[in-house]
Amino acid sequence: DILVDGKVCDCDIVVTCHVGDPVPLQVKLTNWSKHSVGPFALTMMPYQDYQNGVHNYDLQDAITFVGSNTFHIDTVKPTKDSVYFGALLFLYTGDFYLNIKFHEDNCSRELPLSWLCLPSVHIRATEPVA
Repeated sequence: DILVDGKVCDCDIVVTCHVGDPVPLQVKLTNWSKHSVGPFALTMMPYQDYQNGVHNYDLQDAITFVGSNTFHIDTVKPTKDSVYFGALLFLYTGDFYLNIKFHEDNCSRELPLSWLCLPSVHIRATEPVA
């Protein structure tokens, strides 16, 4: 589950926020399997989609994270969940997207890391209303 500014998000919803206001993020990983899972790393990466196949991830002048954009998840037991909180601060108006990825964080494996990518979250930063 992904919440942006307290609202549940999926790929069909555009969340609107104001430039200069911190936007709270919450990502909840629920383990529906019969076995414990982990360790994982959760990474959130903002980008702009230019609608021509190009994604701009170089947004350090437009967006900043309040806190970290990567979280370590040790183990999630069956039927339990793990919730992570952060915030984004938009410095300019525009349409932005947030890639949220979980990947195995176990360096003792000989296989390549496996990734679980959630649908991108669409956030529209607008001018604050005076």
